[in-house]
Amino acid sequence: MWIVNLALRRPYTFIVLAVFILIAGVLSILSTPKDIFPSINIPVISVIWNYTGMAPRIFLIISLRHTNGC
Repeated sequence: MWIVNLALRRPYTFIVLAVFILIAGVLSILSTPKDIFPSINIPVISVIWNYTGMAPRIFLIISLRHTNGC
């Protein structure tokens, strides 16, 4: 209850403190850098298979087996 008594005795101190916190909050929000699309380097592996004379159905089975990690 001591802080309530202090606020009632010195209202301008708490008004100035509230305004200071409000201004500091607005300035910190405005100075925080924001990036919608940050540059993230995601490792990518490209695999090229060349099978000649293979039926498309067999190729699909083999490629799905390898891409799913089975």
